[in-house]
Amino acid sequence: MKKITFILPIVLLGILLSSCSPKLTPFTENLYEENGWSERELKKIQFYVSKDIVLRRQASKGTSKIERGEIKIVDGKRVEEIVIRKGTPGVFLFQPREERFAISFESTESEDPYLIFGPSKKARGRYVLRAKDWDNGRRGGKITYDGKTFYTPTESAYAVLMVDLKRIRDTKVKSRTAGGRKID
Repeated sequence: MKKITFILPIVLLGILLSSCSPKLTPFTENLYEENGWSERELKKIQFYVSKDIVLRRQASKGTSKIERGEIKIVDGKRVEEIVIRKGTPGVFLFQPREERFAISFESTESEDPYLIFGPSKKARGRYVLRAKDWDNGRRGGKITYDGKTFYTPTESAYAVLMVDLKRIRDTKVKSRTAGGRKID
């Protein structure tokens, strides 16, 4: 009986905490088309990433200052690594072209580094991480981030943009139509 009285409050606390967190839904091509959001409206939507994204690049031999990344030794080479964890919030910056979103998950003093996401037919229209080029072998995807070339593992191709759909739908828009004016 003591175990039940100990476990029950923990289970109830878990349910309560999980009900407070947003229920995230994949951002899809259909969702975007149905709502017809402008760039201004997209900047008001909080985006999240569905899974970890790891960016790596070989650090040059003369590099002594790494601003945001972490230096690791991989296969005997110095590597700069940036990790964007699952659930990290991001913001829409701009559309580099139709059906492509530049999403920033961090801000720097000089600029906002970003990743490109776009719809994928293979992922049922979900907005997934885009790379300049995907090599399904060892290197993965080639991505420009903060003006530098990084590589990301192939698993990152499955990172999807997520949104709190309930919060988006709860947004109230005050709208009216002007009736026009006539000369007296």
